[in-house]
Amino acid sequence: MAKTVLKNILQILIILIFNNFLAQKTPEKLPKNAVNDTISKKDTIVVKKESLDDILRTKADDQRRDIPKKMTFLNKNAQVKYQDMQIDADYISIDDNKNLIYARGKQDSLGKIIEPVITTQAGKKYETNEFSYNTKTKQAIAFNARTEESEGVIIAQKTKKYNDSVFAMRKADYTTDDYFIKKKDTAADYFMRAYNIKLIKTKNKSQIVTGPIQMFIEQVPTPLYLPFAILPFSAKRAAGILIPSFGEREDVGFFLNGIGYYQPIGEHFDLKVLADIYTKGSWNLRPQVNYQKKYRYSGNFTADIGTMVRGIKGLDDYTKNSTYRINWTHSQDSKANPFLTFSASVDIVSTKFYNNPLNNNYIFNQNVLNTQQNSTVTLTKRFLKLPMTITGTASYSQNFATGLADLRLPQMNVAINQFYLFKSRTGIRQGLLENITVNTGFNLTNFVNTQENELFKKEMWDKMQTGLKNNIALATNTTLAKYFTFSLSANIDNALTTKTLNRYYDPVKNVTVDEINKNFTGYSTFSTSASLQTTLYGMMKFKKGSAIEAVRHMMTPSIGFTYSPDFSSPNFGYYRNYYNANGALTPYSIFEKGIIGSPSSGMVGALGFNIGNNIEMKVKSKSDSTGVKKIKIFESLNLAGSYNFAAKDHPWSIFTINGQSSFFNNKLTVNTSLSLEPYKIDFSSGSDTGVRTEQFGHFSVQGFNVQLSYPLSSEIFGEKTDYAKKYASKGEVRNENYYFDDDHYAHFDQAWTLNISANYAYSKGLSRLPNKIASIGLDGSIKLTPYWNINGSTHYDMVTKELAYTRIGFSRDQRSFTINFNWVPFGQYKVYDFFIGIKANILSDALKYKDRSFTQPNAPF
Repeated sequence: MAKTVLKNILQILIILIFNNFLAQKTPEKLPKNAVNDTISKKDTIVVKKESLDDILRTKADDQRRDIPKKMTFLNKNAQVKYQDMQIDADYISIDDNKNLIYARGKQDSLGKIIEPVITTQAGKKYETNEFSYNTKTKQAIAFNARTEESEGVIIAQKTKKYNDSVFAMRKADYTTDDYFIKKKDTAADYFMRAYNIKLIKTKNKSQIVTGPIQMFIEQVPTPLYLPFAILPFSAKRAAGILIPSFGEREDVGFFLNGIGYYQPIGEHFDLKVLADIYTKGSWNLRPQVNYQKKYRYSGNFTADIGTMVRGIKGLDDYTKNSTYRINWTHSQDSKANPFLTFSASVDIVSTKFYNNPLNNNYIFNQNVLNTQQNSTVTLTKRFLKLPMTITGTASYSQNFATGLADLRLPQMNVAINQFYLFKSRTGIRQGLLENITVNTGFNLTNFVNTQENELFKKEMWDKMQTGLKNNIALATNTTLAKYFTFSLSANIDNALTTKTLNRYYDPVKNVTVDEINKNFTGYSTFSTSASLQTTLYGMMKFKKGSAIEAVRHMMTPSIGFTYSPDFSSPNFGYYRNYYNANGALTPYSIFEKGIIGSPSSGMVGALGFNIGNNIEMKVKSKSDSTGVKKIKIFESLNLAGSYNFAAKDHPWSIFTINGQSSFFNNKLTVNTSLSLEPYKIDFSSGSDTGVRTEQFGHFSVQGFNVQLSYPLSSEIFGEKTDYAKKYASKGEVRNENYYFDDDHYAHFDQAWTLNISANYAYSKGLSRLPNKIASIGLDGSIKLTPYWNINGSTHYDMVTKELAYTRIGFSRDQRSFTINFNWVPFGQYKVYDFFIGIKANILSDALKYKDRSFTQPNAPF
């Protein structure tokens, strides 16, 4: 017992002594004025700053730590995670002394990298052969780094990362080849190589800035150089240089067509400035402005201003002409203001603009064949409570053949909505009175026909004509005897003008003088008509078993009587007489040269007729599920003419026949028209212009026209082949559109289209010799392979026996870009044009594949 107590006391003493020893501390000197219980600042523990800002996590199949050298080695499936960065590689080393992480891809027996290092940071993935990263400075160096940006990929021999925003690259290739990006192919079909590249990243966008840059196609260097390039990687519009097409024209030499610059301006505008340059001295400048405000309006302004130089200076064939074209289009969104709309289509060109085109696009799209140009500006006002619509218009029309221009400024039309003259008593309109409708309105016009050099000058204003016209149209109809539709109508025209005509013969000068008087006057005219129409059906059935089962004929005959008085009667005062050079008393209308037109002369009491026909037949058809098929023989066949009971001579009018038919499953369309003169034309005087006699019944052809159009395609003549079932193997990568047979021959759909058009026109009138026009046109395309396409168009004039406008085009799809070649081999403008265009939207502005403008869905409006 005593031993046990002694043992316990001894253990307690040893513990107390040991604890006292651990608690001992050398007392420090206190300042003289220090209080004994004051705690010294040196009691605070200072922790040394760590070399890493975060935990560095590692894993690998084989890990080794060299403690003396402070190195960590990771082999096989190595991975390091640090902050937002993850590195996956075959081999990784971590040097704590240098704060350096080094990674290398998997090597084969010859030391070639066969699997890259994959670095992921901030959602971006980078592939490199070798990679080193300084955890203290945040800088990195990579070799053969593969960086994906937007729609493209950059592969640089050496890349240095200065920070998260700036990367410097040496000998880097940039491409948008989708096959290469997705690693379907080991080589890009094109790339752009620069020896110095800076990649700048911000929160919202990135961009590449390069020094001299060269384009390579299929690993072959091209002469396409740029002194620098700026490629923005952003969904927003961005500025860029526009690369031109190039080629040669016989009259102006070699050219660059469409070189320029694209610049967005704010949210609603963009500007494109293009230039066309020719080696023989011609030049053209083409500014283009597009604008759009969502749910409000959109439009564009374009201009062509240039100088055409032909021939050699000092020789007779030398010419120098200045040309211009100004075009403006504007349209208003229907949601903006349904009661007030404004639209504009202005196209003003110099008289000889299309004879001297400096923009080759006008040649390829056949604008050089234009003979007239029209411009219109329209303002329309509608009312919520008033039943009317007011439309104001300014129009300008140019005729390049005559050099004359028609200007209407302004022109205003007030249209009153159609209304019924009488109310219905029962709610259902019946009879002639309850069905009377009234249409009326006013039309104010200021019109002048003038030379281009007289526009907005005193000469133009002196010739300006002003006219106001009102039309009141009443119409009604009813059904008679169930099968006939009876219609009545009346038209009243009221017109006012500021100028009238006074005509007389001047015997001294031996000319007929037309003197314009400035005075305010007008006229009123009226006419009435009545018509009766019905529809008749006829069916002819054939024997059972016959290939043709039935023919159906639908006829729509109508007769109508029209009456209007003789407004050339002296009672109205609309017509006057003068003695011509032969001394004969000759009538003329005082409104003859006015804008409001002249009242009709001679009484009209004419009975007109029109017979419309539609003929179809049913034939047996195995391809149709019903076993029969309808074929239209004549979709329409109309015969029309009239007899004027009040006419003093030639009461019969010219008879007209018009027809339209479709054949071969509505593929071949035929339109025909024929005019027949019922009276004999007499040429006994020896003149080339005949005289219309009173001998009725000769029915000579005065005009005939036929137009044919037949679109052909590979789908019409060939059955679609299921290549997947017929052939076992399909090509890979670029040959994925080909199927291969057992002999390794490729098979594919060889689609083609060919539109054949023909036109024949015969017109004679009172001439002895007729005028004939006959031409055949071809327009088509054929895919030689899934990536080669040939297209073209030509017209052959069978009268002159010469080829008219002809164009041939070739295009090649090169995965990520296209090659286009257009050629006009003969004619007034012989030209060829060659163009390479990138498909990717990121380069569409920079390399002119398509205009990245407001029509794109990513435009910020």
